[in-house]
Amino acid sequence: MTTPTDTPTATGAELRRGPFRVGDKVQLTDPKGRLHTITLQPGGTFHTHKGYFKHEQIIGQPEGSVVVNTAEIEYLALRPLLADYVLSMPRGAAVVYPKDAAQIVAMADIYPGARVVEAGVGSGALTMSLLRAVGDAGHVHSIERREDFAAIAQGNVETFFGGPHPAWELSVGDLSDVLPEVAEPGTVDRVVLDMLAPWENVDAVASALAPGGVLVCYVATTTQLSRTAEDLRADGRFTEPAAFETMIRGWHLEGLSVRPEHRMIGHTGFLIIARRMADGVVAPERKRRPAKGAYPVTPEAEWTPEELGERAVSDKKVRKVRRDLGVAPADTNAPPA
Repeated sequence: MTTPTDTPTATGAELRRGPFRVGDKVQLTDPKGRLHTITLQPGGTFHTHKGYFKHEQIIGQPEGSVVVNTAEIEYLALRPLLADYVLSMPRGAAVVYPKDAAQIVAMADIYPGARVVEAGVGSGALTMSLLRAVGDAGHVHSIERREDFAAIAQGNVETFFGGPHPAWELSVGDLSDVLPEVAEPGTVDRVVLDMLAPWENVDAVASALAPGGVLVCYVATTTQLSRTAEDLRADGRFTEPAAFETMIRGWHLEGLSVRPEHRMIGHTGFLIIARRMADGVVAPERKRRPAKGAYPVTPEAEWTPEELGERAVSDKKVRKVRRDLGVAPADTNAPPA
């Protein structure tokens, strides 16, 4: 008979259960529903303009405990969920929101043991969901063009899992250059692209994906969505792409006042999904014809973050986030010791 102690422990699982320990991240909820995230430290204190309490009041207590500060204000203490951690963690690039990460994991069928390639790591938000889905027996290879973003993602992922994840590999470079070097043709189960111009990598992705494999692209604008769909169709090795977006509307629950919240997380991005067909197979001809004028001839646009309405990330902010995570680059201009 197998006992719980004989069962292998998944990476990071021990950090998610048991009493609070030194080094744990704790999410505090005050009486007004405001959230505060702290890291428990010996001798640490949590201060607001209305009193404080010592971290020792939480260390050793079970999750779901209530701690009272010097002003008699109560705080509910829980470990942050993955969705909470993603929205509060240090970031360089914008993160994939939990609602979109959940759709990617579900609609792309990211399963335990899957071999997944992710390009455009950003701050590592989606990476954590992918690693959770594939488990220790799977493999996620993340590829990021910017070294500073890769360093921030590595810091966030290792902080969440309590150290390096055995199923994760991170490379810095362009997908078209790195992918052929790290994956044999037809060996990848799933590919997730979060980049400005995913259509530029359709050929590399088609070569790496196994027949039946899934490609998911996360794009912000309709122009990106349209270009990606047309290039997938033109490539001829993918099924007809499907696209959708997800919006979440919370509800206010207070006595008889049960109604939708005034605010909601609206548009964050589009997901476009297609599957790799077997080599040599021609996709069935589409029965529905596009309307006249659906394919106007326009000059090639410049695909940059600014042109797509995205806010550029300053180098100063990225350096600060790297310092906060302890992954700052070596100072090459420092005088010799």
